[in-house]
Amino acid sequence: MKENSMLLQKQLLADHFDALARARDEGKKVVYTFVPGNLNELVRSFDLLPVLPEINALQSGMRKLSGGYITEAEKSGHSEDVCTYVKCDIGMLRKGNIGPTGKPLPKPDLLLLSYTGCFTFMKWFELLREEYDCPVAMLHVPYQSEGRIEPHQREYIVQQLRSEIIPKLEQVSGREFDIEKLRSMLRLSSKAEDDLVWVLESAKNTPSPIDAFFAGVYYLGPIFSAFRGTEDAVQYYRTLRGEIEERIANKEGPITPDGPMKGERYRLVVEGPPNWTSFRDFWKMFYEEDAVVVASTYTKVGGLYDQGFRHDPDHPLETLADYALGCYTNLSLPARVDLLARYIRDYRADGFLVNSVKSCNSFSVGQLLMLRQLEERTGVPGAFIESDLVDPRYFSAANIKNRIESYLQMLDQKRGAA
Repeated sequence: MKENSMLLQKQLLADHFDALARARDEGKKVVYTFVPGNLNELVRSFDLLPVLPEINALQSGMRKLSGGYITEAEKSGHSEDVCTYVKCDIGMLRKGNIGPTGKPLPKPDLLLLSYTGCFTFMKWFELLREEYDCPVAMLHVPYQSEGRIEPHQREYIVQQLRSEIIPKLEQVSGREFDIEKLRSMLRLSSKAEDDLVWVLESAKNTPSPIDAFFAGVYYLGPIFSAFRGTEDAVQYYRTLRGEIEERIANKEGPITPDGPMKGERYRLVVEGPPNWTSFRDFWKMFYEEDAVVVASTYTKVGGLYDQGFRHDPDHPLETLADYALGCYTNLSLPARVDLLARYIRDYRADGFLVNSVKSCNSFSVGQLLMLRQLEERTGVPGAFIESDLVDPRYFSAANIKNRIESYLQMLDQKRGAA
């Protein structure tokens, strides 16, 4: 079942990758960057095209290509313990760097490391720099050790934007920085962000009209990747909101790959990334049991909009700094526990589940401790499963399905006892 928003997003992505395929012929310059803390409005204000290696890797996983790419990277010496996004990207590069539309992606004119909270990102771009022999711009983002953004942290990032990032973008693009163009793009971002937050918070309804983890990753696609700061993003989120308003009015549940959910028996919060190589099968394990995810942390990896952040055109560089500082994986563990506890309470969750990915240290470190603390604080039982991002060797469908079913049965028993 394809809604208008799904078709619109598919067309946006196809048009973007077609533009990338034509970039060299049309004299367009390309910037590779990451999802967390990305400076998409700033990049696009210089008329540069963004490429996000994480998105390439997860799309390769969903298209069942990542296993071969990972094998290719391991043949060249990359360890099994290295983040599988990295190995998938390196393998994809070695195999011709073919994008999801079947056309080659252009080489980067600049590698823009906009978030350093994940140390793997730094090593990833070191590897890409060796492959492409192109300039690198690094924005060092301090960790939110106190659970809040301090003024000196914001100023530290603004100074880097002025002295390091903007000059590199000017050099690569051949254009001078246009702060008014950046402001106009930030206004568009804020509009799209308003509708996105409304969509995410619609899960507070019963039944929830969305799945905030599996469907949520599709909803986040335009705003976390190449389209934030564009009219296309505003149109997409306006369309999506209209569809969900209709679902709420009709008291309908989420749309799944097999059609609308018929019932809502369990409301869950999920911590951690999804598995992309078996994404549909993974999702099916939930909706076949009438379990809907009403809130998730992975959908905040590119920004905590539902906690009040909006891009502010009146303070353009400062707002970019706050965005980079505010990614979920840049929060301290106590702050993450606080956030999850609020989700469990505000979305009236019956339980919460941790999907732990060994090779993703940004998420996996501390997850067992977080689970225990959440159980103690909320009285809501948690579950723990393990899979991977894009390595099909580390998704045991039978084991994961058994754990999920056992967990949901335990929730039933808890209800019965109550």
